Parts: sequence; C-alpha cells; structure tokens
Amino acid sequence: MPNAISAHTDLSDADQEAVAYSTEPKGVPAAELDAEQRELLRALLATYLDRAPEGTSPLHRYDDEAALDAVHFAWAGPTGPGEPHYYRLQGPRLLIEWDNTQSNANHAHSVWRDPASDFGLDVLARHRAAHHV
Repeated sequence: MPNAISAHTDLSDADQEAVAYSTEPKGVPAAELDAEQRELLRALLATYLDRAPEGTSPLHRYDDEAALDAVHFAWAGPTGPGEPHYYRLQGPRLLIEWDNTQSNANHAHSVWRDPASDFGLDVLARHRAAHHV
C-alpha cells in the first residue's frame, strides 16, 4: 500500500509492509535475542538515548531485563554497505527510527519519540511528505 514514505524509497512492497507503523511493535523482540545480541541492542539504544541530558534519558530503564525484553527490532531493506535500509526500535513509550532509503542510501533521517505522549504524530512520515515529494 503506497504512502508518502513508500513513494520515495527504494524499499520493496514487502519491506514497506514489514515496517509500516503500528502501535503493536513489529520485528524481533529482545526477549528472543541471545546475550551478545542483547548487548548490541543496548549499544544501539545508547547511540540515541545517551544524547539526552542526564536525568532525561530513559536509557537506564533498559538495564532492567524485562524492560529490554519489550523492545522490538524491525529491519527493512538489504544488509550490504551502501544499500537503502530502515530500522525501528519499538517498545513501551519508545520509538526510534533510522531511515536511509533515499538518494542511493545517501540521505538519512532518525527520530526518537515517545508515541504515548506525542499526540500520535508520525514525525518521520510528516517530514518526508513535506520535504521529499
């Protein structure tokens, strides 16, 4: 199903469907990851959440195994260097998106938001619709 984002990406229809936003997380839950993969997930979370001022970042929340278990990782696109791709980290009160699907994977966007308190706005979709038509 085409939308404002899919019309401007190099992702397949199957990839678009796999990462279409929903309130129910898609992808692999951290509960299914092994110890090494969980540490990689924590490092990826830190890439985003460590940028917030001390006391604001929710990163410490993911020291708790149950909280980390609720985070899902979804991927779309190939895995080769320089290929267009998208990923999402999604869990309770967490949505992180990385989108590098335009201009031959040379135009990246990322967002970190709390979908429970942002009035349902899809920030990435709105940006793409307004600036990449």
